[in-house]
Amino acid sequence: MAYEEKYRTIELPHNVIMESRKKVSVSGVDDVESFDENEIVMSTTQGVLVVHGKDLRIEKLSLDSGDVVMEGEIDRLEYEDDVKPSGSLFSRLFK
Repeated sequence: MAYEEKYRTIELPHNVIMESRKKVSVSGVDDVESFDENEIVMSTTQGVLVVHGKDLRIEKLSLDSGDVVMEGEIDRLEYEDDVKPSGSLFSRLFK
């Protein structure tokens, strides 16, 4: 079994620490999906986390340990929920 496959089977603890709305440390990160100066989107063990702000930059990125540290003017942290419709197509159409 390759190192990456073995490591991915262990769920990392997920923590978010914000310091003075200028710095955010996140653990339990599986992947950074996208980033620019206004938004950083990352997949964590607890769902997709989106950081909104201005002049955002990633100061530390270690996917081996699942840690990301970012700095900038942080306006909002938001989790995106994957809401899947329940029931059959017909039950959803005829509500």
